[in-house]
Amino acid sequence: MAKKNKFYVTTPIYYTNDIPHVGHAYTTIAADVLSRWNKLQGKKVFFLTGTDDHGKKIADAAAKSGKKPKEFTDALVPKFKDAWKKFNINYDKFIRTTDKSHEKVVSEILQKVYDNGDIYKGTYEGLYCVGCEAYYTEKDLEEGLLCPIHKKKVEILKEESYFFKLSKYEKKLLEFYKKNPEFISPKKRKQEIVNRVKEGLKDLSISRTSFDWGIPLSFDKNHVCYVWFDALFNYYSATRENEKEGFWPADAHLIGKDILWFHTVYWPAFLMSAGIELPKKVFAHGWWTFDKEKISKSRGKVISVDELIAIAGVDSARYFLLRATPFGDDGDFSEQALIDRHNNELANKLGNLVSRVSGLIEKFGFEKADVHIEVSNIVEDVRRLMERFEFDKALNSIFAFVDTLNQFVQNEKIWETGDKKDLYELATGIRLVAVLLWPFIPETCEKIAKNFGFKISLEELRAQLKVIKIKKGDILFKKI
Repeated sequence: MAKKNKFYVTTPIYYTNDIPHVGHAYTTIAADVLSRWNKLQGKKVFFLTGTDDHGKKIADAAAKSGKKPKEFTDALVPKFKDAWKKFNINYDKFIRTTDKSHEKVVSEILQKVYDNGDIYKGTYEGLYCVGCEAYYTEKDLEEGLLCPIHKKKVEILKEESYFFKLSKYEKKLLEFYKKNPEFISPKKRKQEIVNRVKEGLKDLSISRTSFDWGIPLSFDKNHVCYVWFDALFNYYSATRENEKEGFWPADAHLIGKDILWFHTVYWPAFLMSAGIELPKKVFAHGWWTFDKEKISKSRGKVISVDELIAIAGVDSARYFLLRATPFGDDGDFSEQALIDRHNNELANKLGNLVSRVSGLIEKFGFEKADVHIEVSNIVEDVRRLMERFEFDKALNSIFAFVDTLNQFVQNEKIWETGDKKDLYELATGIRLVAVLLWPFIPETCEKIAKNFGFKISLEELRAQLKVIKIKKGDILFKKI
């Protein structure tokens, strides 16, 4: 498989300590949009999502509910799969860190890194946040030794541990960032990582003895692997199956900005040690806030997937999340903002255009004509923006064209002229809009395609639209 003809995108694997919410949905929808966009380009796509089933956080949550960890995670995984089904998310593989194939890859890599001399035994004492599954230094914590993310007091942990020689990779990482400026994206996130690495890297504790819910170290069965060493390798282990081998390295890891350090420092260092090619890009999106506070179950600020869909439907939720704020910036969620976008953009602009044009064609018919729409210009503009993950701008560009089509109906007074050639031009414009919007609002675009008799395909945009009998379609977006 030629590298340029494939696209491999991942979401983080989500902790199975609670049900999926809008924060999970945001990353997963963005990955689905990229997956669908690359399929439109004719590429072979591999889209991976899944769950992180190991670690102290899960063990504690399971104990609290009176279940064994595996039994606890088995009960929550279907909720993630169900949420992605509701959101029309078309992933290729759902991985779990308890999958035997994943555990085998992690064990082999741990052994390899150990044999390379990059793992040694010591004792670790530090300030640990179970919520983050991470150690903190005092200067990183808020007053009263509170975790900056969870606002809860960290624990003091002391235990025998194996360490990974992270300090050895300081210079190599800085060289890699320099040679691969796109690796840490968006640009504004890069400097903070570079500066922190320049301050110096400490060796990393990568094993635990205080609990046993994890992958045992192949060279010391009394220790289980630290959850981040285990979890990060899901991206690689998923590509070790025969038909997926050509997909590594990943083209894009989509993550929230709170886990950027793990993905741009630990992850490349682990891969360098194991002699595995590094991914091309880690893109850290912003956080959604709700009443200006980070959406987080542990903080009691959460909108579940069902609540999100109930406001205005699946496609409106998908559209809103990627339209309302640049991917990479923070956004504040409000029900009213979602309803406004649904009514003003999807219903008034897109829905109204499709309804009027299909109604006029039902009444007057349409016939082939020379089309003056600059298809390739619009496609190229959207392609350029999608390659930079500027989803909001891509949608802006498509909707500017929707405005042009609506203006054309008004200016030409087609309801009076019944001009069949104008209607052909408008139907061709609607086809272009539906194809470009399909990655974002697939269900709606498939309805449009069915009514107007075309396929969702960039290739087909070059061919003339078939003249068929068209009836006025159902209302695509009912006003709220």
